[in-house]
Amino acid sequence: MKSVVIHGHFYQPPREDPWADRVLPEPSAAPFHDWNERIEHECYGPLVANGALTGISFDFGSTLFEWLERNAPHTYAGVLAADRATGNAIAQPYHHVILPLATRRDKVTEVRWGIADFRRRFGRSPGGMWLPETAVDEETLDVLALEGIQFTVLAPHQVAAAPPRGGPGRVRTSGGRSIVVFPYDGGLAQGVAFGESLKDAGLWAAQLANHDADLVTLATDGETYGHHKKGGDRVLASVIANLRTRPDVALENYSSYLARHPVTTDVTLVAPTSWSCAHGVERWRSNCGCKMAFDRPSQQEWRTPLRDGLNWLAERVHAIYAREAPGDAWAARDRYGEVVGRSDRERPPLLELEKYALRMFTSCGWFFDDIAGIEAIQILRYAARAIELAGPESPALEAGLLEQLAKAHSNDPPEGSGRDVYLNRVLHGRSEKR
Repeated sequence: MKSVVIHGHFYQPPREDPWADRVLPEPSAAPFHDWNERIEHECYGPLVANGALTGISFDFGSTLFEWLERNAPHTYAGVLAADRATGNAIAQPYHHVILPLATRRDKVTEVRWGIADFRRRFGRSPGGMWLPETAVDEETLDVLALEGIQFTVLAPHQVAAAPPRGGPGRVRTSGGRSIVVFPYDGGLAQGVAFGESLKDAGLWAAQLANHDADLVTLATDGETYGHHKKGGDRVLASVIANLRTRPDVALENYSSYLARHPVTTDVTLVAPTSWSCAHGVERWRSNCGCKMAFDRPSQQEWRTPLRDGLNWLAERVHAIYAREAPGDAWAARDRYGEVVGRSDRERPPLLELEKYALRMFTSCGWFFDDIAGIEAIQILRYAARAIELAGPESPALEAGLLEQLAKAHSNDPPEGSGRDVYLNRVLHGRSEKR
């Protein structure tokens, strides 16, 4: 029997304003209040309603879950119910950061917070963990294995040679650990995300059922189904219904497949790599050429000073935290993952300082084409909040960050530099809300 695993990676960046503690209106999402509300209406809600989440493997980002729990409780409950029925969910690091660009200590915290959030919501430990942008290096896999994660999902180019018949492989780390990786089928994923697969449910189902591999698996952004591609939610539900009628196809998830097929084939990791940058992980730190609008001339030289500036700030914020926090500061930070997403719990300023120091590295800040975009502005808001929580050293921290941001130039001349964006869009907006 052929196994088919369709994986959906569901994620939205944290959109909450750190001072108002709510998502502010986003005019570009009209007629909805903000993009979370719009995508919930187009994608998450319909997928819960039509039962598609019981037929696919999936992960939901913790910050998206925070929003759903507060603002779309019916959809939130439906996601949890789908996992109770199937065990289809896997975890994700708490913030959508590019882990190969993070320190090991930050990798550990992000993974531990993601596991704690998963346990709180789903009532069980995760077998697998999705990596943001599938960005991977050997240390990241070592951290996953150390924290008890059994597997992750990668793009086919992220291993030197894919295992035969579509199966998973095992990566051995220099730390003496091992973890299973499932390389997905790149052609199938491209067909769904950018091709014609979602235009004909029958043809797509036949393509999956007649594939010559023993394990047929693909992974895409979950928002493809209904948001990026209108009607994709209905096509996915039809494909699931079709495959369930076929006696020669087992529609399942990665954990159930792994339980029946122990992995003995070692594979070599290609790293650092990701699924969305042809240059490894350069999209999140340099002008590598990857961007959204290839039809418009633009530069992304601003990515480097933005990354350098936030790295500079994080190093100093972490030093303040380590000096001021009582006891074992880093163990306390890791334990904060058990309550960080709960609005009914106390928010200690020092631990909130660390939360925003992590949150300001959300990958979307670099993914798009300009430092004056809403995604970069959002991570600068988190940087400003971290600076505010840093106490007496705040003025010096802000001055140092502004010096770095002055080197980052927007593609829109009226916006000026990153320094101007911070002063005009971040600080001015904070003053207005006060």
